[in-house]
Amino acid sequence: MIVVVGLIIAFILIVLFANRQTRSCRWRAVRSGDEDGQSLYRCAACRAEVFTSDGKVPSDCQAFSKR
Repeated sequence: MIVVVGLIIAFILIVLFANRQTRSCRWRAVRSGDEDGQSLYRCAACRAEVFTSDGKVPSDCQAFSKR
């Protein structure tokens, strides 16, 4: 019984704290696209391409922001 309540609470917390802007994006690094210290990332879901200067994965969905 305690396990079931714990799973329900965990699911509710995930839903509340999930970042909705990146929910559908799956960023992948494109190694051939590195230029001038910038990293190229391509989303496997929406095919958006973004260069980042710090080498970190983008934090927002480009397709979501275009809607």
